[in-house]
Amino acid sequence: MMSFVYGLIGVAFYVALAPAMVFTAQRAGLSTPPTILLGFAAIVAHSLSVALGAMSVTQFQYWDAASIFGFGVMGHVFAFGAVYKSVSLEILLNVAQRPGHTAPLADIVDRLAPDIFRGRADILIDGGQVERIGTSFAVTAKGRAFADKLARIRRAFAVGDSGLYDFAEQAKKTHGP
Repeated sequence: MMSFVYGLIGVAFYVALAPAMVFTAQRAGLSTPPTILLGFAAIVAHSLSVALGAMSVTQFQYWDAASIFGFGVMGHVFAFGAVYKSVSLEILLNVAQRPGHTAPLADIVDRLAPDIFRGRADILIDGGQVERIGTSFAVTAKGRAFADKLARIRRAFAVGDSGLYDFAEQAKKTHGP
């Protein structure tokens, strides 16, 4: 039973450490992706909680602690991912901050969406996945290799088009077939 407690202690370490690391990296101007920092925070927090548990509990049950820790960290990672780069939440926050808490759809499409997608494009450029050629983007060799891996992973997990970013389908709804 105490091993579960040390799993929770590890989650508490992680929840304190992860945002501190992300904040510190941003303040220092580091370009390390936050997901890498979350992974590092998880390794450090897990190691500390397991070491503390092993030193404190006579019959420390690693897998009991690890299961609680893994569940807590994965919950945090999913929540972080949902709010970190969510286009929907960016739109919601933008509309909520406007006077009257309203915005015409054309304003969102014409002004906000390009800024959001420009930011996403910058991430791909900074990561060496694409390069800007005039007003277009070209996939680099690194980007093609990653896209191939991603396609294989999606097939392995049977992940099809979620419809979230199916612009062809959205165009049909907006403009007809």
